[in-house]
Amino acid sequence: MSKGDGKTGSTMTRRYGLMTLCSVASVASVLAPAAKAQLWTWTKDQLVEYTKAWTGDRFPDGRPKVPDQWLERAKDMSQEEIMIPGGGRGGGYSQYEGDWRVLHPEMKMTGRAVTLAFMPARADLDQVVMAKAKEKGVQTLNNQYGIDMLQPGDVLVVDLYGKKEGGTIVGDNLFYYIMKATKSGGLVVDGSFRDLDGISGMPMPCYYRSVHPSAIGGVTLSAINVPIRIGNVTVMPGDLVVGDREGVSFIPAQNVEAILDRADETHIHDEWTRKKFDEGKYKSSEIYGSPRDPALKQEYQEYLKRRLEEIKASRKK
Repeated sequence: MSKGDGKTGSTMTRRYGLMTLCSVASVASVLAPAAKAQLWTWTKDQLVEYTKAWTGDRFPDGRPKVPDQWLERAKDMSQEEIMIPGGGRGGGYSQYEGDWRVLHPEMKMTGRAVTLAFMPARADLDQVVMAKAKEKGVQTLNNQYGIDMLQPGDVLVVDLYGKKEGGTIVGDNLFYYIMKATKSGGLVVDGSFRDLDGISGMPMPCYYRSVHPSAIGGVTLSAINVPIRIGNVTVMPGDLVVGDREGVSFIPAQNVEAILDRADETHIHDEWTRKKFDEGKYKSSEIYGSPRDPALKQEYQEYLKRRLEEIKASRKK
């Protein structure tokens, strides 16, 4: 296991320097002229504007703050329930990404997304950026710059463009820090980490593409808390991140409550369906889905109403 997760001095400065806004020309149109950061990041006003469908609480930086009780409710959801018919990717409800290595398949991950994006390093840009950073009193800009922003209930979501060697966002020490800072929220990295032996015993959910013993290097932290690409989906700061042994979904904050309510109905429907199967009197086509028989349909509606009332009452306790 390593003694640390990064290097110090001028070598690290060259490796981890942040890109200037002008270097991200393809997204310059969404950046306010008054933005002062050395990397692509949204101001509070921009973050609020681009997540204006969310009307609930926010963090001081403008990131949507999905309630803690919703994070707990989401632990009962499956990926199938999150992908609501008619409300999947095209409907904007959630976005699913699979094909991960899963550190703890037995653990459910729920939390609020903090997004980081990296790009291959470029020395001329890094030198200018680091000079500007030092003018503002920032001496070191590296992976820890974003990690230190984490709060309880957060999930760190990192676009490292699938990089293996040198794409190691953390080793065991910084993994441990994330676990403590987020209260075991989680880590999703489209890249890698190192120190698998040390990390494997730490009880925090983690989804990753690969592992490698190298330190992070040859990359530039280019964006913090802006939209990023993870596989084939877009992740926004403040999205509800839900992970299980199947994969990870990123749910827009404004859609979380509706999805949770729908999941309650799905659980009750499954519960009732299996009760009827246990009776041994019906074929699957008579029960599963929408019951054909009017009497069975009425029975289900009454069961649904009663169980929803029970669930609602239990959450008030």
